[in-house]
Parts: sequence; structure tokens; C-alpha cells
Amino acid sequence: MTIIQLEYLLAVANFGSFSVAADHCFVTQPSLSMQIKALESELGVMLLDRTKKPVIPTEAGEVVLAQARETLKEYNYIKEVVSQFKGEIAGKIRMGVIPTIAPYLLHKFIPEFVSRYPRVELEVREMKTENIISELNRDCIDVAIVAGGTCGESITEYELFDDRFYAYVSPQNSLYNKSNIQISDIDMRDLVLLNAGNCMRDQVLELCQAHTSHPSRYSFESGSLDTLMRIVDCTSCLTIIPEMALEYIPKSRSRQVKTLFKGASSRKIALAVRRTYVKHSIVDALHSTIKECIK
Repeated sequence: MTIIQLEYLLAVANFGSFSVAADHCFVTQPSLSMQIKALESELGVMLLDRTKKPVIPTEAGEVVLAQARETLKEYNYIKEVVSQFKGEIAGKIRMGVIPTIAPYLLHKFIPEFVSRYPRVELEVREMKTENIISELNRDCIDVAIVAGGTCGESITEYELFDDRFYAYVSPQNSLYNKSNIQISDIDMRDLVLLNAGNCMRDQVLELCQAHTSHPSRYSFESGSLDTLMRIVDCTSCLTIIPEMALEYIPKSRSRQVKTLFKGASSRKIALAVRRTYVKHSIVDALHSTIKECIK
């Protein structure tokens, strides 16, 4: 039994496919299959049910996988401990970021992070929350910047900062002349939202205590807050935007930004890490750099 065999077994279990697992592990499919067959032969049991699509672990496979995850965690932790002992912060970190954060935050800390830690290879992908959770659990990404409280029990969140919500209102809307808006004042037919799968959409609907059954006057889908604001500019609608977007709104449109009564209308921004991740020094460096750069 080897570490490589355990890594290959875990990859197939995560992806449900020998070919995808092989791509992920940067080996040919025959090589990966041969290693897993050798492991099954040594243990004397079938670990994967190859008749199912996607491929799933057998009952024995589930037992072995549970131990393999712990074994690989401890194995990788040896490298982390040695790096810390040598005072090094190095390695590759794959990061996901949700679309309502990426355009307003990444440019503020990435230059500083890569300057401070030149031996860290940072790979960034913009992704929806549901994909981030899946990719974290399948070891396709290592960390993510998300809205806090959205990732579930298998993932640890480290709080970064609070991000208040504001209304962005068309000059043609009846609420435009108000400086502060009550949530109860918002006509759901005027509210344009992000498309399904964006966690901020769910947060806004919860904030408004509304449901997706409320029709908007305009029916379209967008994953971009900027697109929503442009729609508001040319209609009589309004939308909800996060505080981090305010500095990018032109002064000519600043009157369209309205505070919401009850300051609890906000989201927490967090750094999410799967609980079995071991590169703590890189995560700590990333966490501290982000917090310093957004002050």
C-alpha cells in the first residue's frame, strides 16, 4: 500500500470517474486504474463499484476511504510542519471567490500577497457558492472567499469583515427621494435580483422576507451586480448591493445609493477552508493579508 494508491483512490471517489480522476492527478487512466487494482488485490476486497455511473465506493471502500483521508492528512501535515520549522511559506493554493466579491476585493490584496510570499503559487477562480462547496469537498480547491454561514459543517470559516447592504434605486422609482429606506417600503415587483445559485440572491430574499414567487417587472438573469445596476439606471427598478461596491459607483449616481434601516442588514465575508486542509501557514498568511489590505 502506498500514498499514491490512496491519493488515486480518493480522487476516483471524489470525482466518480477514473478518467477525470486521472486528469486531476496528472497521470494516464491506465496507470491510475492499475494502482487501484493493485491496492484492491493487496487488501483482498473491491473498493470501487465500477458498474455504477458515477463510480461509487463499495462498503469496504467507504471504510478504507475514511482511513485514507486521515492518513493523507497526516502525511501532508509532515510537509507543513517541516516548512514551518524552516520558516517557509511556500506551495500552491487554489482559491475560489464568489462573483459578488471577486471584482471588489481581489485587486486589493493579491498584489500585496504575491509580493510578500513569492514562493506561494496562487490560483484563483470565480465560482458560485454551491460550486465552491463541492470543489472544496472534492479537493479541487483549497480555500475560498465567501459570504459567511453558507458552506456547511465540513468547512471551517474564518471571518474577514462585515459587508453592509444598501439599496441602489432608479431616479424613476418612488423611493428615490428617500435617504433611508425601510425594507417594508420595497415593492418586490421593482426589485431586480441576481440569478439563482448566487448566495447574495438568497440573502436579499431573506432580508426582504420574500420568495421567488414574487414577480419582477423585468425578467432576466445575471450573475453580475454591475449588470443589475445598469438595469436600474435605465428602468424604474431598484436592487440591493453590498458596501464593497460603493466606491465603484460614479459620483453622478451616488444619490441612487440609499441606506437601509436596521444596520443588521449585512453579510459577513469569510475565508472558507475544508477541515482536513493542512497548509495552515499559507491560510494564515492569506487571512492576515486580506484583513490588512481592506482596512
